[in-house]
Amino acid sequence: MKLNCIVVDDSAVQRITITKLVNESSLLHLIGDFANALEAKNCINHNAIDLIFLDVEMPLINGFDLLDGLKTKPQIVFITSKADYAVKAFDYEATDFLQKPISKERFIKAVKKATELHALRYENTEDPGDSIVIKSNLKKLKIYLSRIKWIEAYGDYIKVATDDETHLVLSTMKGFEKELPANRFLRVHKSFIINIARVEKFNNKFAEIGTTKIPLSRNKKDEIVKAIENN
Repeated sequence: MKLNCIVVDDSAVQRITITKLVNESSLLHLIGDFANALEAKNCINHNAIDLIFLDVEMPLINGFDLLDGLKTKPQIVFITSKADYAVKAFDYEATDFLQKPISKERFIKAVKKATELHALRYENTEDPGDSIVIKSNLKKLKIYLSRIKWIEAYGDYIKVATDDETHLVLSTMKGFEKELPANRFLRVHKSFIINIARVEKFNNKFAEIGTTKIPLSRNKKDEIVKAIENN
């Protein structure tokens, strides 16, 4: 599996250098490269990004400020000409820290570290195939089933609510339901499908996932009880 990554550096020369290394790697998939933090943040908010190659010193908003403004943080490999930033970088739980000028050997080492960490966090904790590919905002995204909280009808679309964000997908509820394992997801209302494992409490009228109350159709409470018992 390739890691989706972006490159953020205000230096055009450095961006070209890093993107070339990314494109040469069989472990990485480049989503985009950006000269400033605002463009990068917009990309991160609309795509599933696993790894950021991030310059620290940028005008207006530096690399640390960018991370402070993110709801969810991908893995970070900081890139800078100043070794003094190393301590602060690891305060941000950086995967690695590359000092300019970057050698190919050192870059490869950082990528290997990132892919191994990704495997430890996700791939080894989930069964093979325990994910679904959706198309949202003209992008194909791999979503782990365990991160889906519920699916909601939304006109000609459906909304897939995950731990990270909500994705709008052109599909019917019936069609999308067929893509989900029946032992893990349950249609509890004409407009809602829930991830059984994410239900915290329920009654005759609602199932609660976090602070959200999902309406239940008549007699769905008994089906939830059965589903929970079988999981």
